[in-house]
Amino acid sequence: MEILDNGIIDYKEDEYLLISGIQHFVFCRRQWALIHIEQLWNENFFTIDGLIKHKRVDNGDIFETKKKVKIIRSMPIISHEYKIRGKCDVVELRADDKGFYFSKYNGKYNVYPIEYKRGRPKIDESDIMQLLAQTICLEEMLGLRIDKGACFYFETRRREEINFTDDMRNRFIAIVSEMNNYYDRKYTPKVRKTSKCRTCSLKDLCLPEIDGTMSVSEYIEKRLRE
Repeated sequence: MEILDNGIIDYKEDEYLLISGIQHFVFCRRQWALIHIEQLWNENFFTIDGLIKHKRVDNGDIFETKKKVKIIRSMPIISHEYKIRGKCDVVELRADDKGFYFSKYNGKYNVYPIEYKRGRPKIDESDIMQLLAQTICLEEMLGLRIDKGACFYFETRRREEINFTDDMRNRFIAIVSEMNNYYDRKYTPKVRKTSKCRTCSLKDLCLPEIDGTMSVSEYIEKRLRE
């Protein structure tokens, strides 16, 4: 963030972290750094399948109404407080007399974010934290509190509703703080081998033999010159 001479605040939004990276970070901090700091990427079946499924969501109507629910797709979102940006796959506005008033629609609605995922619910909190990040952006943008949302899984064809607790929110704050710290320092964590490595799209680029004296991208460039 920078205050210009005319008093306007320049938030430098292009330097904000991508919300999609939170899932990478929870899955593996090194994977996140390789993708979002060192700009390395490698496709596998899981990443390609996920992209195909998301296109089905993104290619639908941007806005539609079903009964008392207004549906908004691919909604851009941002949080200046946590320096994150991205989009919501789907945001439902559900008519409710006890909800929040939206002057555009001249009515009260509850805001219900939905994230679409391939596969089935994960053991870790990667999907939950990504959905919560979207929720916190919506809260900051709209000036309201959102208590719950859902992840839809293509394999099970079901929504898994998530109630956002204070503990979840505290874990989110800790995660984003750590991400911003790594990003500002351009720091890539060292390898920690786990069972997750078998399905990682970057397992062939992770290069655990590197001792930490150079980045993976620098190492690859050096080997290409040899």
